[in-house]
Amino acid sequence: MEFKTDIEIAQSCEMKNIREIAAAAGVDEKYLELYGNYKAKVDYKLLNEDPKPDGKLILVTAISPTPAGEGKTTTSVGLADGLRKIGKTAVLALREPSLGPVFGIKGGAAGGGYAQVVPMEDINLHFTGDFHAIGAANNLLAAMLDNHIQQGNALGIDVKKITWKRCVDMNDRQLRNIVNGLGGRLQGVPREDGFDITVASEIMAVLCLATSIADLKEKISKLIVGYTYDDKPVTAADLKAAGAMTALLKDALKPNLVQTLEGTPAFIHGGPFANIAHGCNSIMATRMAMKLGDYCVTEAGFGADLGAEKFLDIKCRKAGLTPSAVVVVATVRALKHHGGVAKADLNNENLEALEKGLPNLLRHVQNVTEVFGLPCVVAINRFPADTEAELALIRNKCKELGVNVALSEVWGKGGDGGVELAEEVVRLCETNVQNNFQFAYGDDLSIEEKLQAIVQKVYRGKDVILTPNAKKQAQQLTELGFASMPICMAKTQYSFSDDQTLLGAPENFTVTVRNLKVSAGAGFIVALTGDIMTMPGLPKVPAAEKIDVDENGKITGLF
Repeated sequence: MEFKTDIEIAQSCEMKNIREIAAAAGVDEKYLELYGNYKAKVDYKLLNEDPKPDGKLILVTAISPTPAGEGKTTTSVGLADGLRKIGKTAVLALREPSLGPVFGIKGGAAGGGYAQVVPMEDINLHFTGDFHAIGAANNLLAAMLDNHIQQGNALGIDVKKITWKRCVDMNDRQLRNIVNGLGGRLQGVPREDGFDITVASEIMAVLCLATSIADLKEKISKLIVGYTYDDKPVTAADLKAAGAMTALLKDALKPNLVQTLEGTPAFIHGGPFANIAHGCNSIMATRMAMKLGDYCVTEAGFGADLGAEKFLDIKCRKAGLTPSAVVVVATVRALKHHGGVAKADLNNENLEALEKGLPNLLRHVQNVTEVFGLPCVVAINRFPADTEAELALIRNKCKELGVNVALSEVWGKGGDGGVELAEEVVRLCETNVQNNFQFAYGDDLSIEEKLQAIVQKVYRGKDVILTPNAKKQAQQLTELGFASMPICMAKTQYSFSDDQTLLGAPENFTVTVRNLKVSAGAGFIVALTGDIMTMPGLPKVPAAEKIDVDENGKITGLF
């Protein structure tokens, strides 16, 4: 059989006009803003004017990621196609890819094989310009901040306590730490500064958590850019920047409508990183997908300890959402990696290593069912080398937790390969399976108690340790009135702990929080652990080296 790359599969598909996709989803043309024939923005007025009741919300998450790959987005796409195969109306709601991973090492986020969203080249490159608008709003605030200081600094901003960085949607380590304002008195006030990648900007998180234009403006007003000489926070409202920033973002707030290879409607909107922000697509897109479908399939970044925890404790808390079921994606290969097998040997049957790696999956499943009280199914993203004995072992272990396993073969078969998973999701939603959704912690706990709850209940660690600096920050944030906010943990995605080498399901570890920072606009406190980067770098051989375009404008090398 001839092997085709993801982009070759996507380019060989005959896409439907986006008007046709919108009509099938029940979107009146008056809400559509067309970006060519295959992309459109949908006006948020639809949310207030469509009386249809909301559909069921299905969250797709995964085990702790490994170099072997799990296929969470691919499974999400295939599940939505599979639900349509069995007669359900399904709509996807996914994140937009950042240019950083596209040109770096990780790749895009449009699915893979025969379970993709299209046009994949557009989605993975500029798309509808949302990220450019977010970068422009972010950098307008930075420019107005430095201009305020240059023009006399009436607010008394301490240049050594500025927390707001500029951003660019590119992996550019050279910009992590810079000195700017050089060149004399007229060129600004010299100071140390740095860039984040756009997906790490708080504006990205704010856009994804906003529920209306008015709510977006209010959240932007609360963004903290730094502190005065007497430690008072300085906000975007203080700099009179909120109106202009919202004007730059008014179109970016509208969800983007595209389609899967099989014509399932898909909203691709927003994309905060899940190890430094809350890692979910926008509330607007999720609500729109729920409004238009019997089932809304969405995903959250990285493993369930990061993306799903934040989806449930931050996004659902703020939006008043309750998932009807959760899918935890795993692969035999990835579980063997957690069991200590080198990447080169993952295709060989190894029941002993699989047994050793399985606790990672089982802990994620237990968190979903016991900590958060939600119905759950495990989706095994099947590879050709997986043996029946290995699949049986996973089935039996999950059965002990009262959770079923469904094989997902969507990469090679599209929606047909997602039927088994779709049927189990429907069973969880439409029978009397218990849904006792709860958060991992309450609003009224202290910052340290919330950190403790996440580390002990979700990561299953022994304790959380705050450095002296973090303790001081916790006290300051409490005094400023931010203690009631949820916690957004910034930690490695590769382990339940803050040490990325501790694979599987480690125990008796401690997590050290070295820094606490309030994202007052987004409405959460970021707890930084380990050595998390907010501006990635390119690898030795960037993926960008393989990307090209011919004289007809056809792109190659994009996965």
